[in-house]
Amino acid sequence: MPARKANRDAGFQRSHRKLRALLGFPGIALALAAFGSAPAWAGAQKYEPLSASVQAALSKSVADARPPTSSFRSYREAADWLEAMSQRLARRIPDREYRLDLLRSVHYEATRAGLDPQLVLGLMQVESGFRKYAVSSAGARGYMQVMPFWVKLLGRPDDNLFEMRTNLRYGCTILRHYLDIENGDLYRALGRYNGSLGKPEYPNLVRASWHGHWDYAPPPPRPSPPANAPANPAAPVAPATPTLHPVPPGTPGRQAQSQSPAPLARNP
Repeated sequence: MPARKANRDAGFQRSHRKLRALLGFPGIALALAAFGSAPAWAGAQKYEPLSASVQAALSKSVADARPPTSSFRSYREAADWLEAMSQRLARRIPDREYRLDLLRSVHYEATRAGLDPQLVLGLMQVESGFRKYAVSSAGARGYMQVMPFWVKLLGRPDDNLFEMRTNLRYGCTILRHYLDIENGDLYRALGRYNGSLGKPEYPNLVRASWHGHWDYAPPPPRPSPPANAPANPAAPVAPATPTLHPVPPGTPGRQAQSQSPAPLARNP
């Protein structure tokens, strides 16, 4: 079994490298065109009966209506990530405020589900091309192309899969569910998500999009100023005024200290 997984992973890597070598980046759009437009790869998750415990857990996860909080560890981390991702997404979503709202939601829902936000962005690009109202030929809906049977399966028939946060919540929860089924095997989990289990094209496209366009390395931390540094480094520091201590009478050199220095002799 481990040997089979190693062979599959090696094939995954070879196919991925071949795709990148043939197309390069920014060639993700060309890759999508080569294999069909983005909606052609839209999710067609297969209906599978769930055990009562799994169904209850998924339903609870989707229904969690806690008020959204920041999923970033610091303001600086949020500012750096949002600025970098916003620049990459600007061509597809020109409205800056909506774009930032979408990115915050992606980061929150991905982090909540234990997924890499960059992976989720790569999947969204392949699945829907970041079109909110995308509908596949199989009926999958929204940014993450969620199949409608999920809302009934999880006992929430009134959920609107075209609503941004709802779609991201379902999509991330479903992908997490498939990863758990496959014991962390992303190749097979992506195949399940797309309804193409065992075929390499879709997992390779997602991975190429993820690492080719959405990969992200945070900038190095800014150095902290030394503890004894002045509050305003640009302000000049006045030199210390020397202190003259009185010299007792009769001390050699006292007269020289109290008198002005003799002028230099002029050359005749």
